Formats: sequence, C-alpha cells, structure tokens
Amino acid sequence: MIAGILFILTSQWVFGQAPKPPKKTPELLSQGKKLYEQNCTTCHGPKGDGKGQLGGALTPAPTNFALALKQWPITKGDMSKIFDVITKGIPNTSMVKWDQLSEQERWALVYIIAEFAGPKAPLKKK
Repeated sequence: MIAGILFILTSQWVFGQAPKPPKKTPELLSQGKKLYEQNCTTCHGPKGDGKGQLGGALTPAPTNFALALKQWPITKGDMSKIFDVITKGIPNTSMVKWDQLSEQERWALVYIIAEFAGPKAPLKKK
C-alpha cells in the first residue's frame, strides 16, 4: 500500500512531469529573490539579463530572463520546464542542476526568474 502511494507521488517526476507548483505568494517570491541572489547572479546577473560576472565567458551564454517568457530558448515560458531546468541542469552547458534545493525552493526560483520577464511594453508604432 505504502509502496503504491510512493510510486504515484514520485511517478510524475520520474516520467518527466514536474510536481504541481505551490501557490505564488509574497513569501515564496522573497525566498526566490534570496536564492537567486545567492546562487544565480554570478552567471545570470542581478537584472536577470545573462550579464553576470561570469555570464560573458560562458558558451552558450546564460539565458536572458529579461526577454519575454516565450522567447526563452529552452523553456519557452513553460513553468514546469523552467522547474526541470533548475532541477536537472542543461547538459553540455554551464547550467548545473540544483536538485539539492528543496522542491519549494526550486519553485521559488521559477517564480522569481519569471518576474524578470514581467509585462512587456507594447512596441511603439512609427
């Protein structure tokens, strides 16, 4: 019985589906901000634009989170894919896995990096 429950709970992750995200709260965003500052700014920069201290030296360059979510090269704005990248990293790049962080901490990072994209101003007509 317990094994069956554990299988159901873990099968989403094993079969490639990220766990269900927690509700986005101010507390979760605050946690994500702290984690981002501690772990991500060196490559992605404090503004999330991929221009951290090491960002320019990395090939491929870190994702520019200031782009519209749909323009992010691997995740295309899909929150579950962003969670997967944080959890598993990206092979053959400098993006390492952050699976040592708790699930909540990884979702906090998902939410805070998505904040960099924010609402984009409409293009001005000439």
